[in-house]
Amino acid sequence: MGDSYFHCCACGTASFFGQLTVVDIATGKLEIAMLKDLYARWMYRWETRLTMRDENRVVRPLEWGFEWLAPFLEQAGMSDRVERLAAVGADGAERAMVEVNHAILADSERFFGYETPTDFRLEERFPQLFPTNVRPETLKRNAELEQRAREGKMQRTQFLRFTSPERTPYAENDLVNARWYPADPARQGGKPKQAMIVMPQWNADAFSHNALCSLFNRFGISALRLSKPYHDIRRPSELERSDYAVSANIGRTLSATRQAVVDIRCCVDWLESQGYEQFGVLGTSLGSCYGFLASAHDKRLRVNAFNHASAAVGDVVWAGQSTRHIRAGLEDAGLTQARVRDLWSGVSPMNYYDKFARYSPLNPDQLAESGAEYAKKVLLIYSQYDLTFPLEYSLKVVESFHEHGIDFERRVLPCGHYTTGETPFQYIDGWYLGSFVYRAFRDLARETPRAVVSAEQAAEELVSR
Repeated sequence: MGDSYFHCCACGTASFFGQLTVVDIATGKLEIAMLKDLYARWMYRWETRLTMRDENRVVRPLEWGFEWLAPFLEQAGMSDRVERLAAVGADGAERAMVEVNHAILADSERFFGYETPTDFRLEERFPQLFPTNVRPETLKRNAELEQRAREGKMQRTQFLRFTSPERTPYAENDLVNARWYPADPARQGGKPKQAMIVMPQWNADAFSHNALCSLFNRFGISALRLSKPYHDIRRPSELERSDYAVSANIGRTLSATRQAVVDIRCCVDWLESQGYEQFGVLGTSLGSCYGFLASAHDKRLRVNAFNHASAAVGDVVWAGQSTRHIRAGLEDAGLTQARVRDLWSGVSPMNYYDKFARYSPLNPDQLAESGAEYAKKVLLIYSQYDLTFPLEYSLKVVESFHEHGIDFERRVLPCGHYTTGETPFQYIDGWYLGSFVYRAFRDLARETPRAVVSAEQAAEELVSR
């Protein structure tokens, strides 16, 4: 088991038993503490078992990957300097990559900027699973789905396709894929046309989160279930897992993050072209990171559900159980957690709280300063026994949201990261997400645009004169 498991068990035992008094024991608090400790140990064991059941994780060596950032380096005027520093050796390359991240933070609008694609199109095909593990039950399910498609027992569905503004050496990855769940117009009930963009977790198969999209349709809300870079149909044939989304290749991970963010924003562009007016994003785990970064740079994303959240990419990769194979490659190269945090600081949510806070202030008077007509509606979900996004980092997000005056709701799941997908926790999580999205869009439909209010006030003032 990983170090994080024993650390959590030790901390849990200390927290439950270290402060008990004779009075506590007499009043029954000992029994409660014992039950909590037993539950925590059981949950950590279950979580650890789930994170270690896949045996196709690959330890890859550190690569700097400056070539993946070539367009941005050229635009920022950094190409020559990066080349000179990288030629010095590992120390120079690390220094250059840290400078690249500083440049991203200094001009994130450029890094996450894009030109709207011109090749949006809908295609119909049978849904495919695109599994990321080789467990017998997964392969059996995949075979059954393929058989149903061959026998014509499966319904064709629509997928939005377009070319991503972020280009990579993999053509299949650059062709964006989003399963389209249009809401029945009869369920929209005269509301503005509303839509969610849904991004599942890292290494999700192509069926993950589809049930949420169907649930949103019942609310009269359309949904695009967006495949992340290097996932399902976008995954290069050389991979079993979606390893290139996050890996020991520093530059490629930065590029994948940029691609995910601009793909989300491009989906909003397409939805606008279809007459949609109100938009949201739901992301789980890595998808939560992508969704937050997109929303921080796009005021149109007004409904935000962050399902498992953490502050820094480097901290999660270093401390999380499910990324231990990535840490191994980085650690073999002599890197430390603090240095890895710096190498991915340009795509870490913690560095964009100020930007995000402009659109979700606790004080409504601050909203006009951001140029937004409405404040964002935000849900933050994290797990008490998470070994992939360790609890301490999720609590830092909560603390930082408060410090930056961000208006948000939070929910805490009594499970871990992987166990969120198990019964009964998947239903608790689904309830939190579904009820929030329903309420958020219901409230948005009732709001009056700030510009309309101003016009009415101006007309009243003119009449009074």
